Amino acid sequence: MAARKSVITFGMVAIPISMLTATQDNDIHFNQLHKEDNSRIRYKKTCAHCGKEISTNDIVKGYEYDKDKYVVITDEEIEKIKTEKEKSIQILHFAQLNQISPVYYEKTYQAAPEPGGEKAFELLRSALMSEQKIAIGKTVIGTKDTLMAIIPREEGILISTMFYADEIKEIQKQYNKPEVSEQELNMAKTLISSMDTPFDPSKYKDEYQERLRELIEIKISGKEIVASESDGAAKVIDLMEALKASVEKAKSDKESA
Repeated sequence: MAARKSVITFGMVAIPISMLTATQDNDIHFNQLHKEDNSRIRYKKTCAHCGKEISTNDIVKGYEYDKDKYVVITDEEIEKIKTEKEKSIQILHFAQLNQISPVYYEKTYQAAPEPGGEKAFELLRSALMSEQKIAIGKTVIGTKDTLMAIIPREEGILISTMFYADEIKEIQKQYNKPEVSEQELNMAKTLISSMDTPFDPSKYKDEYQERLRELIEIKISGKEIVASESDGAAKVIDLMEALKASVEKAKSDKESA
């Protein structure tokens, strides 16, 4: 996918950048088949008026302003009403790096400076990193004013699109908070401390997807599917006993690592 070009602006400074998606889809995807003959299920776009099958080139955007009455808006017309400010990422203000709840982050991009913007880009990154701040900005993507968080990292800058406050659901289910004893709290802290290691994303992998790939290979080869064995872990009902057992296991795992 082609990089999205933009400009970060704050004060009189303008930094030309390109934005590349920071994640990729590695999931196994299945097709829908007709169970009688295993043929692919196809979906067709048809006109509700004449029943004719429609291609992508035949489709335009329409807004229904009254029952069955539409006004057609073209992509060119949508672009025309954007101001230069709306085409750039305008920094509105700065905030503490840990001040934003993760629930507000939507999609993350890697930002890279375009030729001529390297010095200003590095100045913004190092200043944000030094102050442990992020920048909150805004730009228009498609037909929507989009909030963005500009996040400094040692290796560069990440830009995350953000949800607006009215797009975030309130916590629906509250709970009555029971009393926690000092002994239980201390034991929980001990467990956290015993499992405290630096985050290394390369250590984690989607193990279920691996088993799913194995399942597919087994099915292709015509072999029988064998159910996974239970790990046989016994449930500990008493909270303190569970915490103690967890601490011992964490210590044992750390020693054997």
